[in-house]
Amino acid sequence: MDLSIPHNLARPEPQALASTIEALAARFGNRLVTSQAVRDQHAHTTTWLAAQPPDAVVMAQETADIQDVVRICASHRVPVIAFGTGTSLEGQVNAPAGGVCVDLRDMNQVLEVHAEDLDCVIQPGVTRKALNEHLRDRGLFFPIDPGADASIGGMASTRASGTNAVRYGTMRDNVLALKVVRGDGEIITTGTRAKKSSAGYDLTHLFVGAEGTLGIISELTIKLRGIPETIAAASCSFESVQGACQATILAIQTGIPVARIELLNAAQVRACNSYSKLSLPETPLLLLEFHGSENDVAEQSKNFGEIARECGGGDFTWTTRPEDRTKLWQARHDAYWAVKSLRPGSGVVATDVCVPISRLADCVAETEEDLKRLNLMSPIVGHVGDGNFHCSLLCDVDDADEMARGDDFMHRLVKRAQAMGGTCTGEHGIGQGKQKYLKAELGPEAIDAMRALKRALDPQNIFNPGKILPAS
Repeated sequence: MDLSIPHNLARPEPQALASTIEALAARFGNRLVTSQAVRDQHAHTTTWLAAQPPDAVVMAQETADIQDVVRICASHRVPVIAFGTGTSLEGQVNAPAGGVCVDLRDMNQVLEVHAEDLDCVIQPGVTRKALNEHLRDRGLFFPIDPGADASIGGMASTRASGTNAVRYGTMRDNVLALKVVRGDGEIITTGTRAKKSSAGYDLTHLFVGAEGTLGIISELTIKLRGIPETIAAASCSFESVQGACQATILAIQTGIPVARIELLNAAQVRACNSYSKLSLPETPLLLLEFHGSENDVAEQSKNFGEIARECGGGDFTWTTRPEDRTKLWQARHDAYWAVKSLRPGSGVVATDVCVPISRLADCVAETEEDLKRLNLMSPIVGHVGDGNFHCSLLCDVDDADEMARGDDFMHRLVKRAQAMGGTCTGEHGIGQGKQKYLKAELGPEAIDAMRALKRALDPQNIFNPGKILPAS
C-alpha cells in the first residue's frame, strides 16, 4: 500500500523556528513542550499514514493563548496545527512541515447553557461525553456521536457525524456560531445564537469541515436536544445485505423517525460476537434505536418490524432496558477493536465512503465481492440511514503483496462510490489520506475556489498546511 503523503511543503528556516520557540517559551513557560515523547503523541494517527510530529507543543488554556501562538508563528511563517483529542483518521493532526501544535484539551469549559433555547456555548476542548454528563441533569443532550470521545472543536473541524446522524444530522447541522482565530491573531465571529439567519456569507459552515486549514476554532455555539422520554434499541438479522438495505430505504421513505440505524455485515457480526461476548446470528444485521414517548417508540418499533419481515428479516427484538441498550451499542462502538482482535499483529486502516441510499446495497455487495476476489479481510459497518459505510481493512504490513492488494481495494472502493454519485468520505474527512480523490469528485474549478479561499484567509499558509488541498 502506498503510504506516501503528497505535499509540496518546505520546513521553516532553522533560525525562524528557533526564534519562534524562543518567543513561545518566554510567553508560555512550561506550557511549551518540546520533548520527543509529547511531540510524538501529537502526531498520533490511527491510520497507516506515517506519523509526522510537530517541533513543539503549546498547551492552550484560553483564547488569548491561541491568539498569541498564531501571532508569534505568523511573524516567522511557522505552521500551526490545532489538536483536540487526536481521534481523526486521515492524518489531520500530522505536521508534514513541522511547526507548532496547539493542544486545546485544557480549553474544556462549558461557558453557557441556554436550556430554554436548546443551545450552549463551549470551548473547543470539551469532549462529547463530558458535555453530555454536564447536560444530563437539565434533561438535555448533544446528539452527535462519532463513537470516539472526541473534542467538540475537533468534531466541528472534521464535520463529524456518526450513529445518530440519520435523525439529528451532522456537525454541519448542529453548529450555530463559531469564534475563530484568523491568521493575524484576531477573532472572527461567524454567527449568533439565532436558529436561522440571512446575514451575509455563511462563514460558520465555511469553517465547519475545514480541518483547521483556515483558522483555529476557539469557541462554539451548538444546538442541544431534550433527552427522549423513552429510548428503545433493536436488532434484526437478514439473509442478505440487500434485504437489510431495502428495509432501511423503506423505513426512511415511510417516515419512521429512526434515531440510529447501523448495518453490520456477517464478518463484522462475527468479530463483535467474539470480542463483546454476544450471540447474535452471524448474518447481516441492523442495529436500530428509536426515540420518543413510550407510545411513539412502541409504534415505531412495530412499524419497522413489519418492514423488516417484508424484506427477509428474521427475529426483530427491541428493548428499553438501559443496560441492554448500552451493551448493544458498546459492541457497535467497539467494532474497530473487535476487528483488530481478529488478526493480532496486523495493521488496520479504517476508511469510509458515502453513496445515495438507493445505491447502498449495490455498493456494499460489490465491495464484499472485491474483498473475496482480492483475498482480503475487511468487516463492514455502516450508518446506513444516510448511505455511509466503513471498511476496516486488515493487512500484514510486512507482506508487500497483501499491501498492494489492500491499496487496490481502497482505490476501487472510492472510485466505486464516486461512480455511484457518492463521495470518497462521508465523515472521516480528507486530511492527507484522501487528497488524491478530491479533484475527481469536485472538479478542478472547485479545487481552485478552495485554494482561493485558503489564500484569502491564510495567505502565509500557516494553518495546518498539507491538508485537504492536493499539491498543485
